[in-house]
Amino acid sequence: MKFSEFGLDDALLEGLDAMGFKEATPVQEQAIPVILEGKDIMACAQTGTGKTAAYILPVLHHITVSESHGIDTLILGPTRELVMQVDQQLEGFAYFTNTSVIAVYGGRDGHSMEQEKKAMKSGASIVVATPGRFIAHLDLGNVDLSTVKHLVLDEADRMLDMGFAPDIMKIVNRIPRTRQTLLFSATMPEDIRRFAKQLLRNPEEVSIAISKPAENIMQIAYEIEDLGKLKLAEHLLSDKKNLKRVLIFAGTKKMVAELARRLSKHGLKVEAIHSDLQQSEREERLLAFRNGTLPIVVATDVLSRGIDVKGIDLVLNFDVPSDPEDYVHRIGRTARAEASGIAITFINRKDFRSFDRIEALMGMKVRRQELPEELKAAGSVRGQGSDRSGGRGGSRGRGRGGQRPQGGQGQQGRQDGGGQRKKRRRPPRKAE
Repeated sequence: MKFSEFGLDDALLEGLDAMGFKEATPVQEQAIPVILEGKDIMACAQTGTGKTAAYILPVLHHITVSESHGIDTLILGPTRELVMQVDQQLEGFAYFTNTSVIAVYGGRDGHSMEQEKKAMKSGASIVVATPGRFIAHLDLGNVDLSTVKHLVLDEADRMLDMGFAPDIMKIVNRIPRTRQTLLFSATMPEDIRRFAKQLLRNPEEVSIAISKPAENIMQIAYEIEDLGKLKLAEHLLSDKKNLKRVLIFAGTKKMVAELARRLSKHGLKVEAIHSDLQQSEREERLLAFRNGTLPIVVATDVLSRGIDVKGIDLVLNFDVPSDPEDYVHRIGRTARAEASGIAITFINRKDFRSFDRIEALMGMKVRRQELPEELKAAGSVRGQGSDRSGGRGGSRGRGRGGQRPQGGQGQQGRQDGGGQRKKRRRPPRKAE
């Protein structure tokens, strides 16, 4: 479906045309008409499906064709990176309109707080914010929410995981009940549904197939103990110096910093991104990665969602994430916009069960790659890179990227509204 068929304002269509947007993605095709009708929506769609434009465009249309005064729309997201990305997309889509936007997030100098206050006091049409920073403004009396007509919760599952539910409810209680509420989440477990019932009125549900990586991602895995991981990473990256962008995920800030240091000593141009850095440093490194002057970034899961960098050739999981959905989000940073990409994962002995859950969720087996000869003795968890089915390393799975569909469960059970997985929620943690 073409964007011109939605009945959007001409100024928005002009912006879409300038940005090269012609055809709507499935989530946009389903969500935009519902939002234009003024209905609440509960949408399940993972990062990379175009969900941001799915709510931005109809909201901008409403603001453009109506006479809005004060803050019309409040968009809440879990991390600074997501807030900045949404702000950038708003800037592009709203270029030919008179809509004013302010991004509200922490980690900057004290002057930014005053700038945010002035923008909200003067009545910016759209505020994009992290919950914690916005609560600070709310407590100081810097913002009037009485004019809000649209509330958007982006990455709602991640915000609940991070312990933001009380902050969100505090904000919601200050917004008029006659608002339109739009909730977007990459997953839809039962606790998200219970939370949504407190906020939404008779919502329409939109579900796009989730937890399934793009088919053009070649997934492979190495079974290797922790002592051999650094040497294997150095070996793989030294052999792939022609790749323009490589994103490496590690589970802790300490490991992120150590891995970046080791790879840098090995002659690779690499930087770390984690929450202990100043926001200006994170933004500078992310910009360098985005424009191609920094080829390798090592990061925590702060970059696994809500960050859109095109042209990532390789995602390397230095460890296996505890949540299977985090694996999908991690490798989803590559092969965007119909490009192809590679995802490599290191699996130690303790990670076997975690990776089994990941494969069950995706409904496919990931090919095990045999270790290089010089690393077999020191690093292999099974000896000679053999796989768990009894064959030699690299023999599991066939087809594209060495993947073989698993019959039965996996993907079907992940569709919205059916067979929700029961899992223990991770303890609440603050945004990185």
